[in-house]
Amino acid sequence: TQVLRKSLQRGVVLSAGSFLVYEAHKLISGFAEVHASFKVEDVIEQADYLYGSGETEKLYRLLVQHKNSDDAELLWRLARSSRDLAQLGSTSAEEKRQLTYDSLEYAKKALEKNESNFAAHKWYGICLSDVGDYEGIKTKIGNAIVIKEHFQRAIELNPKDATTIHLIGIWCYSFAEMPWYQRKIAATLFATPPTSTFQEALRYFHMAEEADPNFYSKNLLFLGKTYLKLNNKKMALLWLSKAKEYPAQTEEDKQV
Repeated sequence: TQVLRKSLQRGVVLSAGSFLVYEAHKLISGFAEVHASFKVEDVIEQADYLYGSGETEKLYRLLVQHKNSDDAELLWRLARSSRDLAQLGSTSAEEKRQLTYDSLEYAKKALEKNESNFAAHKWYGICLSDVGDYEGIKTKIGNAIVIKEHFQRAIELNPKDATTIHLIGIWCYSFAEMPWYQRKIAATLFATPPTSTFQEALRYFHMAEEADPNFYSKNLLFLGKTYLKLNNKKMALLWLSKAKEYPAQTEEDKQV
């Protein structure tokens, strides 16, 4: 239960009956079959169960059947699922690229369907950043302001979402350590190029930890890395030790 709770804290909440709903639906519908009269709530409960269980490929197969849905809750989950599948080591380079672009389209559609959905803003920002990895550093920096705006909008809609607060910390950390040649690119793209400091990044990482303690291995890692940048080795060791001891449930946890 503790492991399942922690694995769900990065953006979804699992209702107490999800497991029973999932098992019943699997028996009745054969799990993968799409019915014309499906209930969005049932699909979401199945999706949240699979997400909490780390069933990345099964989750994607479930949600991609509903890629033409008008429901923002389904669409942002599909965006996240597509991205998660792209992150797997077993996914080919060609598939990774396609899934990365697909995830952005699903997140964009979720926003179009419901601009007030905080998760749609969060995943649009994440997926837009991912696409920048394929389109070059100029595009990635050019999208930086838009990405931060979507993260900030997500926090306005849900101030307690620790993951989004962490993401703004990552944004600040990235600009604080940006090398000189990337700063020159930023200066050509913006009248006032975006900047940040390690102190600002640290503040967001601590805010995320206060919102939901020990919610994410990567937040612990970046608290340690940021303290190292600030030459505070004692505090760096404290947070890096926490990251090292974090129970690894996902591929990302293992990398951390």
